[in-house]
Amino acid sequence: MGIGPEVTVKALQNKHVRAVCTPVVLAEPDTLQAAGWTPDLSARIALQSLHHKPARRGPSVWGGEISFKALQLACKLTAAHPGSALVTAPISKQSWTLCDIPFTGHTEFLRRFYGNSALMMFVSGPLRCALVSEHFAIKNLPRILTKQRIVRAGKDFAAALQKLGIKNPRIAVSAFNPHAGDNGKFGNEENTVLIPALRALRAAHIKAEGPYPVDALWQKHTHGQFDGILCMYHDQALLGLKLAAQQPIVHITAGLDFLRTSPTHGTAFDIAGKNQADASGMLAAILFAAKK
Repeated sequence: MGIGPEVTVKALQNKHVRAVCTPVVLAEPDTLQAAGWTPDLSARIALQSLHHKPARRGPSVWGGEISFKALQLACKLTAAHPGSALVTAPISKQSWTLCDIPFTGHTEFLRRFYGNSALMMFVSGPLRCALVSEHFAIKNLPRILTKQRIVRAGKDFAAALQKLGIKNPRIAVSAFNPHAGDNGKFGNEENTVLIPALRALRAAHIKAEGPYPVDALWQKHTHGQFDGILCMYHDQALLGLKLAAQQPIVHITAGLDFLRTSPTHGTAFDIAGKNQADASGMLAAILFAAKK
């Protein structure tokens, strides 16, 4: 299970969480109790796996079954209670693979569960970014990054920023190739895909600018020139964000009927069960969800 139970328990012990929400926790009971769970923290729903708990910590069929079952039930409960929000702990994608779960992460499952409008987005204070593509191999990106996909992500990102209180957000869009392709010298996707997508976004009355080389893009955003940046793939967003962020980063799935947040770290199996995990990311995710 990694550090998920530990950061969950630590975050729920924070007085600010108790002041703004009444959480319901879906978890395997023994693991939660081992992480320091006490009955006064909140209500919980116990989950059981079809397989035996492994003796050692790490990716496992057991962990994959528990985490996926928790996600499925949590989505049903959240969708059935308007005004509620979903906060997820980190999952092991390898554990899901061991269970033959056909999703590479939360966002991909949520997109299938609720349609094609799930957008992976991150917020840390004034820094906001979103991804056109999530967990894909670099070699597959030229096929995946279509005009249609970029336009849909741009519209979802603009709508999400508006929900955060930014009435007419300015969005900067990252290039795909180094130096934004340098007029085709390093690739032509900027001319054939990105510029047409930007024109379509502007035609939909969205302030979208670019494409910018990603290093210049992050510099402009950290200086306040844009309300958010739309990145083509995972590391374009996360590398710059984790270097620039001065506050805990909250991962948001935008475009759903309810708000879903999570911390941006992984399962950290190497420190699981050692009471060393930093719960600030989970705390920020819970407080963000509760206050929105």
